[in-house]
Amino acid sequence: MQLSIVAIGKGRASPENALTQSWLSRLKPAGQIIEIESKLPVGPKRTEDEAQRLLRAIPDGAALGVLDPRGKDYSSEEFAALIGGWRDEGFGSAFFAIGGANGHADILRQKANHTIALGRATWPHMLFRAMLAEQLYRANSILAGHPYHRAN
Repeated sequence: MQLSIVAIGKGRASPENALTQSWLSRLKPAGQIIEIESKLPVGPKRTEDEAQRLLRAIPDGAALGVLDPRGKDYSSEEFAALIGGWRDEGFGSAFFAIGGANGHADILRQKANHTIALGRATWPHMLFRAMLAEQLYRANSILAGHPYHRAN
């Protein structure tokens, strides 16, 4: 199953971006990150524009997980089970949307298969991308029975 991140904002030459790319490259098939930018000024219109752009980047028939601190907080095993369930339902790909500073517009949340939290803390955008990429790799490893993930 193809796993992808769609994120608001551009990555830059940083250790966090390199880490994100490293985790995504380990996925089989390799994961990808699609970056979306809006030129509108900060506010509700920009958030709506970002949501529309994110939706256009996601192909029809793909599962959509929206990252939001108000979503369900999954353990690594539960996150793997969510992805495995999508795979078993026939989804060939899953996209995980990271919003901008103002979060996601309602239209994106309504189209999501699940709203997912990686805890309630606020993280720097670039670091959050790396954390999500690692969790995608970990979920992939759990589903494959690989020893990368060990329960305590």
